Amino acid sequence: MERTIAGPGGRALRVVDEGDERGPAIVVHHGTPVSGDLFGPWVRDAAARGARLIGYDRPGYGGSAAQPGRAVADAAADVAAIADALDLERLATWGISGGGPHALACAALLGGRVVGAASLAGVAPFEAPALNYFVGMGRENWVELGAALVGRETLEALLRPQAEEMRAARPEDIAESMRTLVSPVDAGALAVGFDAFWAGALKACFAQGIEGWVEDDLAFVEHFGFDLGAITVPVLVWHGRHDRFVPVTHGEWLAGAIPGAEARISDSDGHLTLITERIPAVHDWLLARF
Repeated sequence: MERTIAGPGGRALRVVDEGDERGPAIVVHHGTPVSGDLFGPWVRDAAARGARLIGYDRPGYGGSAAQPGRAVADAAADVAAIADALDLERLATWGISGGGPHALACAALLGGRVVGAASLAGVAPFEAPALNYFVGMGRENWVELGAALVGRETLEALLRPQAEEMRAARPEDIAESMRTLVSPVDAGALAVGFDAFWAGALKACFAQGIEGWVEDDLAFVEHFGFDLGAITVPVLVWHGRHDRFVPVTHGEWLAGAIPGAEARISDSDGHLTLITERIPAVHDWLLARF
C-alpha cells in the first residue's frame, strides 16, 4: 500500500506500507540513490513473521518533497511523522548504505519509541577520528563524495548525467555501470532478481530530478546532527569485508563508537549481499527487541 502523508512543516512524504498491518513495525531507510520501494523478499519475510514493513522516500526522492539543507538527523522527525500518521507507538528500524546513518538518527533522537536499529553497510561520519574515509572505496563513490566536499554546484554537475544513465539502465547494465563498486561477491547478488528491482527503484527515485541524491551526499560530508555516543537503544552493525561501496572500516568504526552495539563483520559478504541475503536475520534480530 502506497500513501502520501504530511511530514514536518507539511512536506509530502511518500510511504510504502507492506506486510501485516497489525504486527510490529519495521521502518526501512533506503540507500543512496534509490527509492523507498521495498524488495519483494523483504516484504515476504516480514509478512511471514507477522511484521509490518514500512519504506519511505527521503526528501527530494521519488514522491517526497525536497528539504534543502537537510541533515541526517532530520530523518528522525520524518519517521516520527510517519509513525504518528500510522498510529505506531513503537517501531524498529534498519538502513542500508546511505540509509544506515538515518536509521541511527532515529535510534539517537526518538527515545523509547525505537526498540532497536540496524546499520547495514552504513556510512560513518565524515569527521570520524582515526578513520581513513576513502580507503577501500570504489572510484565512483570517492569521486562523488569528493565533489560533495567542493560544493553543491560541482556535485550537481557530476550527478546529473549519471542520473540520466541510471534512469535508462536495464537490469543487466547495473553491474557494468558501477564496475569499481561491485565486487565479485556482489555481482552474484544481482543475479537473484535484485538487479531488476534496483533498476526500477533507480527510475522511481529520480522522479523529481537529483535533489534527493544531492542532499544525501551533502549531508554525509557534514556533521550528522546527533551524537552516536548518546544512543541507548540496541544497535546492530553489519558490514561485509568485500564491500567497495562503503568500506568495512566504516562499520568497524561505527561498532566501536555506538555504546553496546553488536557488530557482525562478515568475511563472506559484500555490500549487496546484505540486501539480498541478510535481511531475514536482521528482521529476526529487530523483532526480538519488541
